[in-house]
Amino acid sequence: MPSTRTPRGTVLVATPSADVYGSDLQLRETVRALLAAGWRVRVAAGSDGPLLAMLREDGAEAIALGFPALRRAYASPVGLLRLARDLAGAAPRATQALRTARPDVVLVNTLTLPWWTALARAHRVPVVCHVHEAEQSDPRPLRVALARPLALATTVVANSEATVAELADVNPRLGERMRLVHNGVRGPDTAPAPPPWGARRLLVVGRLSARKAPHVALDVLERLIAQGRDVELELCGSALTDQTAYEAELRERASRPLLAGRVHFSGHVAPIWPALSRAHVLLAPSRGESLGNAVIEAQLAGRPVVATAVQGHLESVVDGESGLLAPVDDAETMAAQVGRILDDPALTARLVDGGRNRATTMFSPQRYAEEMQDVVASAARR
Repeated sequence: MPSTRTPRGTVLVATPSADVYGSDLQLRETVRALLAAGWRVRVAAGSDGPLLAMLREDGAEAIALGFPALRRAYASPVGLLRLARDLAGAAPRATQALRTARPDVVLVNTLTLPWWTALARAHRVPVVCHVHEAEQSDPRPLRVALARPLALATTVVANSEATVAELADVNPRLGERMRLVHNGVRGPDTAPAPPPWGARRLLVVGRLSARKAPHVALDVLERLIAQGRDVELELCGSALTDQTAYEAELRERASRPLLAGRVHFSGHVAPIWPALSRAHVLLAPSRGESLGNAVIEAQLAGRPVVATAVQGHLESVVDGESGLLAPVDDAETMAAQVGRILDDPALTARLVDGGRNRATTMFSPQRYAEEMQDVVASAARR
């Protein structure tokens, strides 16, 4: 909703990629909110992708500028040299984009673009950094180093309580500059259809990466097949360049006799609603999530969820009420939870109703828009 307190002006958004995964789609909600409040929005993405066309359709100016983001692929001596080279090449383009836009606020999407925060502050432009990460598996010195550039930000937006806790741990000086704004997640345009007849389909949505752990979903599938169940699995997601070997391992395993013909690699799917309409249960086996939009989307689509009991999942899933939980890397428990859903229609109905109620209450797009409008307007005034 447009805010009467929001001045008209320009917001320059820097985002690492133009994919349409969780943080990308949340950025689209942010851009829509700012446009509705009367801001001119210019988006600079590190690479080209489908998100840019969506943002242009919404009314933003969006370009693929070409600049690096912090990735694990840079985590080596050779990688650091490549990062320095890439930054040196991108710096003139980023500087020119900033000077051309003359923004009132720069919004930096995710922790992976600290150079944009530094560049904006060097030009005395207020910076809002929207943090979607709550990674706790990396060594603490690395996590501290990643969070340190946030000291330059005017405001730091955290997408979940888990992210707030992680940032407070690694950079306690953020203090009052940190704001909790839960994601706003839109549901499907039409009412969810009942699951189809036939084989029970499990769905995993997310990057094909060890952190997202779709290999655990394969473990779950094997256990359910061993129980004599007619089940299959759909994986909706693609791999980054540093995870192509992992994807190859998944595909090789899926081709073995027990799983052959039961695992479907759909690649990146957007919008996700058709895949959810084919599914009976959403699996979220991730080893870490700051929030996990896929869980919320499944709840809005009327599909029961079995998720790992990690950080952000604990904000969208109350065990036994809005979904079922299992420990990380525990395929046996996760398979047992799926079995409970498949065998108990009454439990499924309760989880579907509870999930939809929690998603619509906690993750309303309207509430999100109003809060982000206020964040950006406050940063501009400061």
